[in-house]
Amino acid sequence: MDNELKHAILCVDDEKQILSALKRLLRRERFDLFTATSGEEGLEIMASQNIHLVISDHRMPEMSGISFLAKVREAFPDAIRILLTGYTEIDSIKASINEGHVYKFLLKPWNDDNLKQEIRKALERYDLIQANRALHLMVAQKNEELEQINKDLETIIKQRTRELELQNQALELTRVLFRGLPVAAVGVSYDQTIILINRQAERLKINGRTLMVGNFLADYFSKNEMNKLLPVFESKVNQVTFSITAENLPYSVSLSALTGRFSGKGFILCFQEQAG
Repeated sequence: MDNELKHAILCVDDEKQILSALKRLLRRERFDLFTATSGEEGLEIMASQNIHLVISDHRMPEMSGISFLAKVREAFPDAIRILLTGYTEIDSIKASINEGHVYKFLLKPWNDDNLKQEIRKALERYDLIQANRALHLMVAQKNEELEQINKDLETIIKQRTRELELQNQALELTRVLFRGLPVAAVGVSYDQTIILINRQAERLKINGRTLMVGNFLADYFSKNEMNKLLPVFESKVNQVTFSITAENLPYSVSLSALTGRFSGKGFILCFQEQAG
């Protein structure tokens, strides 16, 4: 199916033989052709039809071709306007061209091939103007969409920045609380590495060694004690508790798995001195 735009042309002339000649000339072209014998009739047709090109005679009674095309320009600015004239009033016609009322003027009698060529050029101009307009509208729409995306992104960034600030504050508060716990507490990673130590734990020595970030639990606990901790690391249980002696004092040792988004990634090891 051919979806190519079929152009509509309006020919206006008070001489019916001129209109007949134009009909014969253009009958085999792919145009919808409309005719009118006066400017008023032409404007009525323009109001009811989507006309792409207007060809008007210059000398017509009541309303001249220049006056008619000026009204067309005002009411239907997209239509291309061509003036046919058999007179040599070049100055007034040039003035009309300069004012934008007329795209081009052609002298009568015309050459058929030249006239058809000028009509094709005029319609190509019409299509180009429409394509440029559509492109500008598309670019403007894309710019608006991009502007909205940038605004949304800015909002998301501000929101995310605020969330990170709150998370940092919460993390700092957690560190402070962790450091100030009344029991010795140690943060342990999934590979059994010490990653965090509070104040109470810094004072504690296990098997004669001070707890230090970066060391492994196996550096402090015996193989038997490590086997007791293993079920928590293997996610078989959430917590284990057993007793040890540190610096000749009895301690209860408990290893607990973190939950939520830290599940399987972090553990807390606590040392609680037992009453003698």
